[in-house]
Amino acid sequence: MKNVFLVLLAAIIWCTSCSSKIEKTASGSNDVTTVSQTKKPDSKKLFFDVHNLEPGKVSFEDVAGAHQKDLATQGKFGVNFSRFWVDEAGGKVYCLVESSDSAAVYHSHEEAHGLVPNVVDQVVGGEEAKFSISRPLFMDVHELGAGNVTAAAVADAHAKDLAIQGKHGVNFVNYWVDEKSGTVRCLVEAKDEQALIDAHKEAHGLIPNEVHKVKEGH
Repeated sequence: MKNVFLVLLAAIIWCTSCSSKIEKTASGSNDVTTVSQTKKPDSKKLFFDVHNLEPGKVSFEDVAGAHQKDLATQGKFGVNFSRFWVDEAGGKVYCLVESSDSAAVYHSHEEAHGLVPNVVDQVVGGEEAKFSISRPLFMDVHELGAGNVTAAAVADAHAKDLAIQGKHGVNFVNYWVDEKSGTVRCLVEAKDEQALIDAHKEAHGLIPNEVHKVKEGH
């Protein structure tokens, strides 16, 4: 009888131990699930790249074809080619890209078609306005110098542009600023180059160093 009692006692202790282990395992599994669910994906940054090609030797159609090759290759490098702009007369091509780093942008272009950018800037953009689609599109460039501009200051200047744009018949669609190099690029609808220059001048006095008439593609 004593032996039977000892066997039953041992069985009870073993079952209790198993139950505790099962609860721990379940709890641990839940912890892992929670970590997995709350883990943040790899962050993407915004980049603006510039291709300086031969003036008058680049067409919008050719760039659109190259952009399709970029789209076919981008997954391999973890990038997202959002939009592009072409200045056919000046031989300039601009691309807006999401990527983890500038090297991925460069190498994606390199594998897609070999036309690598001369510049790849990490940028901060503004809130985009609607296009009117009734006026020419321009990309203007302000070279303010390394360390001389902040995203907050550009946002303030852009607000001043918006406040007076109607007077000059322009539409400031968006801007992108690279704080490191001090470069600001604005996408603007205007009847002509002088109208956007006059608007900038009245708003804050910051005249662009370059103005390029562009076509946009996706």
